[in-house]
Amino acid sequence: MYDIYKRFEERYGFLKKMGVKFEGVQMIDPIKKKHAIVLTRPFLFDCRLLPKKYEGIEIKVRIQGSLPEEFKSTGQNDYVFAPEKFEKFVENNIHNIRNHFRKPEMTKEEILDALAFGNFEEHKKNVLSLMREKQRQARLAARKVTNR
Repeated sequence: MYDIYKRFEERYGFLKKMGVKFEGVQMIDPIKKKHAIVLTRPFLFDCRLLPKKYEGIEIKVRIQGSLPEEFKSTGQNDYVFAPEKFEKFVENNIHNIRNHFRKPEMTKEEILDALAFGNFEEHKKNVLSLMREKQRQARLAARKVTNR
């Protein structure tokens, strides 16, 4: 396990210059004895540079620091990384983001992919699925209360 982590660090060590911190290997599922390589990164980071897995081990990434104003929670059913929050953030800050990445030609879609965990459309689909499931669970719970 340690050897894999060392190879990962050698391969992706250049990310440290972009603010990524290598936290090490952590057990994420003690029952299945599943481990992950854990990293922290700044919010403004191109997530497309990170793999989802490395030599069969998941990569878990945490965001360090505070989130931009667009991502502040607005209520109990609010999802902090809702797709519309990414869209609003990019609309409000597109020039600053392009400057940060030193890529003035970046399209809105490329920026959304970079910020939204590597693939904005996939993120959007996953969030919609999660929200539908949450709503379904709420409806089931409400039925149980009314059927008593």
